[in-house]
Amino acid sequence: MDPTDKRADEKPDVAGPLAGLRPTARDAAGPSAGSEPSAVDGPLSGLRILELGQLIAGPFAAKTLADFGADVIKVEPPGEQGQGGDPLRKWRLLKDGTSVWWQVQSRNKRSVALDLKDRDDVAVVRALALQADVLVENFRPGALEGFGLDPAQLMAANPKLIVLRISGYGQTGPYRDKPGFGVVAEAMGGLRHLTAEPGRTPVRVGVSIGDTLAALHGVIGVLMALHERQRSGRGQVVDVALYEAVFNCMESLLPEYSAFGAVRQPAGSALPGIAPSNAYRCADGHVLVAGNGDSIFRRLMQAIARPDLAADPALADNTGRVARVAEIDAAIESWTAPRRVAEVLAALDAAQVPAGRIHTVADIAADPHYRARGMIERVTLADGSTLEVPGIVPKLSRTPGAIRRPAPALGEHTDEVRRELDHPPPAPAPEG
Repeated sequence: MDPTDKRADEKPDVAGPLAGLRPTARDAAGPSAGSEPSAVDGPLSGLRILELGQLIAGPFAAKTLADFGADVIKVEPPGEQGQGGDPLRKWRLLKDGTSVWWQVQSRNKRSVALDLKDRDDVAVVRALALQADVLVENFRPGALEGFGLDPAQLMAANPKLIVLRISGYGQTGPYRDKPGFGVVAEAMGGLRHLTAEPGRTPVRVGVSIGDTLAALHGVIGVLMALHERQRSGRGQVVDVALYEAVFNCMESLLPEYSAFGAVRQPAGSALPGIAPSNAYRCADGHVLVAGNGDSIFRRLMQAIARPDLAADPALADNTGRVARVAEIDAAIESWTAPRRVAEVLAALDAAQVPAGRIHTVADIAADPHYRARGMIERVTLADGSTLEVPGIVPKLSRTPGAIRRPAPALGEHTDEVRRELDHPPPAPAPEG
C-alpha cells in the first residue's frame, strides 16, 4: 500500500522555478571523489538519498539503499501528540506508541520533519534535493510537481540527480491519475487471479508483495542509473509502476496466452504444468515437496516406496508427469499422510529431494539456519529494550550491509540536517 492517492491539486502553489540554485561542491565531485567505501561504511557510502515517500514501496526502496551505506534523509510531515510523521509509525502492533514495523522500514535513516504545504519548509526540501544523488517518492503522478518540487526543475539545477518515482500505474498512460495501492496492483498484474483454490474466491498474499516488488524494481533502476551516470554525468527518472513490477514476475503467463489462448487458472498449492510440486498433508501439518526434476522424481519415488513409478518410462520427463499429476500427488500424499512432518523431511533430506515445512514466524525465530545466516538481528530501542528484526539481504562478501542506526524518532535529525544545509532552525517565537 502506498500514498499514491495524494493529488497535486490538493496542495498550494509553492515557489516554482529553481533559478540561481546549483549543486554544491559535494555534488560536483560526486560520491566517487572520495576513497573507496570500506566494509564498515557499506558499498553505497557517499550516496545521499532524499526520501519523500510514505508507507511501503518508496520507503522500502530507500531502506534497502540505507542498509548498504547510503545516507537516507527521510522527510516526514510534522505533527504533535503522535499525529505526524509517516503513517507507518502507527500501523499494526505498537510498542510504546510506535509500530515495531517502523524499526525495520526506517532503520539507517535520518528523519526531518518538514511540511510540504509550507513555502519555507519546501525551500529546505529543495535544497536537500540539490545535494542529493537520488530522490525517492511514491505519490500519485503530479503530486510532487504540486508541492513545487518538479523533477524536471530539480534535475535542471542538479543534473546528476536521479529521481525514483513509484506509483500505482506509472507516470504516463490512461490510468496515471488513478489512485493505486499494492493490493490493486497485484490484481491488475495477474497475481491475485492465481492465488486461490480452483473455484474459490482469490485471496491476497499475506504481505504487501506488490509494494515490495515495486520497491526492489526501483532499487534495481536506481543502481542502473547510478552506473550509467558514471559515463554520462547525468541523472534520469526511474519510473516504476506497482502493477508492472507484479506483471514482470508472472513468468510465462502472457506468452502462453499469446501462443495458445491459454488463460492460466488458480491451482491452489500446486504449480500448474510442473509436477510434482505441491503441499502434502502429514499427520501434524503439511510439507512442500518439489520433486519435479527428472532424477529428483526418481529419488522421490524410491523414498516413498514406489519404485514402479520411478521406473515408469512415461514419467521420465515433466510432460509425462504433468499428464498423470493427480496419480503422482495421490501416491505422495498416501505416504506423507500417516507420518509426522519431521519424519517426512528426514526421509526426503536423506534422498536429496527438495522439501520443507511451512514456517510460521515462530518456526523462523527458532530456525538455526536463519540465525547462522544473520537473518535475525537484535536492535536496541530508545527505552533500552531489544527487538529482533530481519537481517540484511543480499549478502556481500567484502562490503556487506549493516544496521548502523535505529529507526529515528519523528524529526530527530531536523536541526542537524538544517545546519548541514546552512538552513538553521527558525528561532523560537518570543513568549507572551
